[in-house]
Amino acid sequence: MSDSAPPALLEFRHVTFAYPGAKGDRVILGDVTLSVPRGKVTALMGASGGGKTTVLRLIGGQQKANQGEVLFDGRDIGQLGQTELYAARRRMGMLFQFGALFTDLSVFDNVAFPLREHTSLTEELIRDIVLMKLNAVGLRGARDLMPSEISGGMARRVALARAIVLDPELIMYDEPFAGLDPISLGTAAQLIRQLNDTLGITSIVVSHDLEETFRIADKVIILANGGIAAQGTPDEVRHSTDPLVHQFVNALAEGPVQFHYPGPNEAEDFGGVSATSRGGRP
Repeated sequence: MSDSAPPALLEFRHVTFAYPGAKGDRVILGDVTLSVPRGKVTALMGASGGGKTTVLRLIGGQQKANQGEVLFDGRDIGQLGQTELYAARRRMGMLFQFGALFTDLSVFDNVAFPLREHTSLTEELIRDIVLMKLNAVGLRGARDLMPSEISGGMARRVALARAIVLDPELIMYDEPFAGLDPISLGTAAQLIRQLNDTLGITSIVVSHDLEETFRIADKVIILANGGIAAQGTPDEVRHSTDPLVHQFVNALAEGPVQFHYPGPNEAEDFGGVSATSRGGRP
């Protein structure tokens, strides 16, 4: 990073996080250090269970790191009091997987909800802001429809309008392309890139869709085995020589990520009688 580059909006410094379990703590992140550059689209990728959603929870303050610092604009999220944390969250937008719209509210009221909850704006001003945000995602004409009356791709765009309605500095996208048809997927990807650049915001995209994510991202971080397997530009990550990254980027069945979840060997589970000796019967 050059001396003239703006500081990162978000940093993890030696972050360790584990979920407690009956058989001991299950470490999700171990001594992870990463940065999210301000004004850019950063993709967070990796195999399922690699800690991507946990990273989002740590940023939002739903979870606290066991060790290390999660810095948002220089302040440690884990050390903020409730009032300060809520203030930090108002500077963040979140697009949940599959949209998570309120089913009993119209498209308009879904987008208006954060404004009514967190501001004292008049209804007239709220109306103008909501219509502007819906127009930005191409759905101003759908304002009076209910979530049950729109497609999955449209619902994702309504959720995006809701995520940007408070003009956040950071938007987090949790699997924004999941379940979308090719046209809706391409539209969603284009919107993420376009809104990031037009509004001058910072975006974190958690996704398994390699091609679309690599196409819009400025930086890619691959999480694996509790740490960072690779990070850099999409081209740098695509040409990584790390075996796990190579398996992930090329969608290979064989590699460091195994099909079988680790467990007792067959003899232990079947009392010394293997499936082969039983003719393959369960």
